[in-house]
Amino acid sequence: MIFSSKLLENAVNEFSKLPGVGQKTALRLVLHLLKQPIADVEAFSGSLTRLKNGIRFCQICCNISDLPVCEICASFKRDKSLICIVEDTRDVMAIENTGQYNGVYHVLGGLISPMDGVGPTDLNIDSLLERVKNNEVAEVILAVSATMEGDTTIFYLYKKLKDHPVRITAIARGIAFGGELEFVDEVTLGRSIATRVPYENSLFK
Repeated sequence: MIFSSKLLENAVNEFSKLPGVGQKTALRLVLHLLKQPIADVEAFSGSLTRLKNGIRFCQICCNISDLPVCEICASFKRDKSLICIVEDTRDVMAIENTGQYNGVYHVLGGLISPMDGVGPTDLNIDSLLERVKNNEVAEVILAVSATMEGDTTIFYLYKKLKDHPVRITAIARGIAFGGELEFVDEVTLGRSIATRVPYENSLFK
C-alpha cells in the first residue's frame, strides 16, 4: 500500500497490529479519526494511555480491575465457595451476561499451548491452587473453550485439583468443539453452566 504521508503510514501500521485488523481496515479507521475534532482524538488516545498505565489485576481472581480487588470478589452477594475457571476477561464478561452464575471467578490468563511456548507456569495456576487450599471452596467449574488447548488445560487442572476436597465440574458441551466462550450465545452458555457435570464423567465422552 502506497501512502501520501509518512504520518498516515505510521498510524495505519500501528492500527494494523491489532488482532483482526488488516491495512485496509486500519486505513479506514485512521481516516475516520482524521475527520474528528482534535478533542475527540485526544480523548481517544488518552483513554488508551490511562488504560495501559492504570489497569490492575484483581489480587484474588486475576481479572482486570480498577481496584486491588475486583467488584465481583468484593461483593458479599457472590457465593465464594464456587469458583469458575476461565481463560480471560472476555469469558468473565460472557458468563456474567447470562445472569445464570452467582459465584466468583479465576482468570488463567491464557491456555496451555506447547506449540506457542505457553506452559502451566505461564498461567495463574499457582494462585488458583492457593485459593482452593486456603479458602472454603466447595466447587470448581472448568469453563474453558472447547479447543485442543482448552482440553489440555482443563485436564492439567483436573490432575492438580483432584486430590483437594472440592467438587470438580465442567460446563456441559452444548458448545461445539473449537468454539470459544465469548462467541457463544447467552442462552446456550447459561444452559451449559446450569447443566454442568462432574468433570471425570466427561473424560471419555
